Amino acid sequence: MNEVIIGVASREQVSARFLQAFETGQPQGARINFETEEQLWKTLTPKRWDILKKMTGAGPMTIREVSRRVGRDVKAVHGDVKALLNAGLLDKTESNKIVFPYDSVHVDFIMKAA
Repeated sequence: MNEVIIGVASREQVSARFLQAFETGQPQGARINFETEEQLWKTLTPKRWDILKKMTGAGPMTIREVSRRVGRDVKAVHGDVKALLNAGLLDKTESNKIVFPYDSVHVDFIMKAA
């Protein structure tokens, strides 16, 4: 299964994970990290989560197809897709379609007392 972990990690944690992979040769798995919980929630709004949910395991598609699947206006979905592309959550194919190249998503972060 092609899974991505979306989470919150500091630059130090990301660097440590990179060094571990480099030193051991062991893959660490696909990860998309945000520096703060606020950044994660600002980027992954409920409507954008819905887009990712509908695109998970679905392969490349046009923005019009995504709009149809989520039942929203093409222009509004286009704005959300642009934000997801900028955040590195979606990719664009050579044929100008968009893809979320994962079959499953695992969300991982720890909330500590302030």
